[in-house]
Amino acid sequence: MLKNKTVLPQTISITAIASISPLGNDPKTIWKNYLNANHCFTEHFLDHKNTLVAKLDENSNEVIENLKQSDIKYKSLDQTVLYAMAASRKAIQNAGWTPKDVFGINIGSSRGATQLFEKHHLEYLKTGKAQTLASPTTTLGNISSWVAHDLQSSGPEISHSITCSTALYALLNGVAWLRAGMAEKFLVGGSEAPLTDFTIAQMRALKIYSREENEYPNRALDLEKTQNTLILGEGAAVCCLERGRKDNTLAFIEGIGYATEILEHNISISAEATCFQKSMKMALQNTDLSEVDAIVMHAPGTKAGDLTEFKAIQKVFGKSMPMLTTNKWKIGHTFGASGILSVEMAIFMMQNQKFIEVPFAEEQIPRKQIRKVLVNAVGFGGNAVSLLLSL
Repeated sequence: MLKNKTVLPQTISITAIASISPLGNDPKTIWKNYLNANHCFTEHFLDHKNTLVAKLDENSNEVIENLKQSDIKYKSLDQTVLYAMAASRKAIQNAGWTPKDVFGINIGSSRGATQLFEKHHLEYLKTGKAQTLASPTTTLGNISSWVAHDLQSSGPEISHSITCSTALYALLNGVAWLRAGMAEKFLVGGSEAPLTDFTIAQMRALKIYSREENEYPNRALDLEKTQNTLILGEGAAVCCLERGRKDNTLAFIEGIGYATEILEHNISISAEATCFQKSMKMALQNTDLSEVDAIVMHAPGTKAGDLTEFKAIQKVFGKSMPMLTTNKWKIGHTFGASGILSVEMAIFMMQNQKFIEVPFAEEQIPRKQIRKVLVNAVGFGGNAVSLLLSL
């Protein structure tokens, strides 16, 4: 009988990733927008006042409108579903998957069909009647089911909401299915369309929405800011997971971690983000800390959120601090989709061997290469996820 033998987990490859967001909807445009120092925020009248948000660009809106008009059934769907469908079409095309491939789908959302739900509820208050399709088009599960319909897939369909860590939990779930041998391929990700009056009002009620009027109104990774600067954005991203090492692999999933912590109140996180410390340690348990070149932080732009995550990273890494970055200063917080958009950013940095800095953050010691990147996400409820990617 063999003793003390380490059993390595099944290798999981990311063979494609696609997104639609304020940065664009194709890799060249997205990377070009990452390379400039401009943010994607524009002012729109929401929650009774002019409000900064990050909306899809003009070309992406055209993609969504064309998709909506392509099938009469799609005209009644929420933006979260349409965003997920648009990204999923590109992802499986890039991965070379066809309707003959059996693959699972897990695409989640924090808020779900916010726009349609608010619209239908307002109509009900005015007329006393609900529209026929109000319920089926606002259930959370209709994201993955409509994506499956559009792709003509036959595998399992899962949708869930785990607040702002939703997309990374979808990825963890896909990894679990693959490592259990229950599937060979899984499409995972998140979609969010939260730019509505009531959603903005909820963020303002929490006193976390940005009131900044300077060049960079979302101050993610500014650890000395004196006020909260969260700004909402919209979009979706999905990636294709496959068992084993593939010729078209973009990145390998080298480590996964997750954790929760006891809450003092509804939106609390401990002073040194205990949940992040646990999730990062789990993801890094087989890795020399000095090998981690960069971390794409959750860092939503709030005072407590940014600082506690930074302290957690300090606790875990000590003197072996990687380069730190986030995309929230540029595209805002996309809630349930944010983690997978961070994964896309991490993959682009590894592919191009170029670190994307936060323009107003402290200068960092550059690494010679970017071979391993850790991605963090956390949501209300203290449910943190950490994902280690490698080339």
